[in-house]
Amino acid sequence: MPNNSILPSFDDLLTFLVITRTGGFRAAARRLGVSPSTVSETMTRLEAELGVPLLIRTTRSVHLTEAGRALADRLEPVIAEARSAIADATSSEGVVRGRLKIQVPGAVMHDILPPIIDGFAKAHPEVRLEILVDDRFTDMIASGCDAGIRYGEHLAQDMIAVPIGPRQQRGALAASPDYLARRGRPGHPRDVLAHDCILMRFASGALTGWEFEKAGEVITLDPPAKIIIATNGWQAAVKLAIEGHGLFCTFRNWLEPHFATGELVPLLEDWFPPFEGPFLYYSSRLTPRPLSAFIDYVGKYRRSEGEAAGKIAVPPL
Repeated sequence: MPNNSILPSFDDLLTFLVITRTGGFRAAARRLGVSPSTVSETMTRLEAELGVPLLIRTTRSVHLTEAGRALADRLEPVIAEARSAIADATSSEGVVRGRLKIQVPGAVMHDILPPIIDGFAKAHPEVRLEILVDDRFTDMIASGCDAGIRYGEHLAQDMIAVPIGPRQQRGALAASPDYLARRGRPGHPRDVLAHDCILMRFASGALTGWEFEKAGEVITLDPPAKIIIATNGWQAAVKLAIEGHGLFCTFRNWLEPHFATGELVPLLEDWFPPFEGPFLYYSSRLTPRPLSAFIDYVGKYRRSEGEAAGKIAVPPL
């Protein structure tokens, strides 16, 4: 019979959480800097102490039992609170220390997030930053992150969302002058179906959709793919479009420099209304000091950018 009067060690519980986050013993061992056998021995000891199986092990994968899932769900906020307490304890007046891990989509890594990270890192050199680029839209908490960045998604009730980057963005459809000379310009979104197209695929396996909207009419297309590239290879997709391999649809801010040079030509521009820019989201229940400092910096950055552009000052977050 297990001795339930003695709590398992914090290190053993942390090892269990790392396994749940990474999906296996070997990946957890790499993350923790120990051997897979050490991870296995730790789990055997933990399960023996608790008296219940937490993991179902197969030759190919590791799955949580019902008890394991319940324990992981309860432990995640405890570990987050512990990190927050440590960060607060080690941060002296005016100096913020600790770890800040943010889960972001690749779409913000080109021109939206880098200048924010640059300024924040200079303002808070004692904060250790980790940016997890993930286009699978996995759970932020399960990934061990303090905050995330997303586009217009439904958030849980205990989450707070604040704008980060531009308030509005647009999509754009483009092709090279050479391609258009050979194949002609589409005059309507459905004309796209007769063209070669360069598509992108999320890490989840889903293809990025092409959606057009005008005067209340919304058209969603599944265009024919001549070339498919993973979303993290979007720059290669732009180059292929410039080389005349087909139509390409993506964020307009990614294509603007090539519109300016004439390498690409914008198409069907009146079919791309603005949409909300990205949001930084985080739990309302826990805001560790590094995250609080980052939220403050984002607000100051957005206000300074708005004023520098000669716009109405961006209101505080």
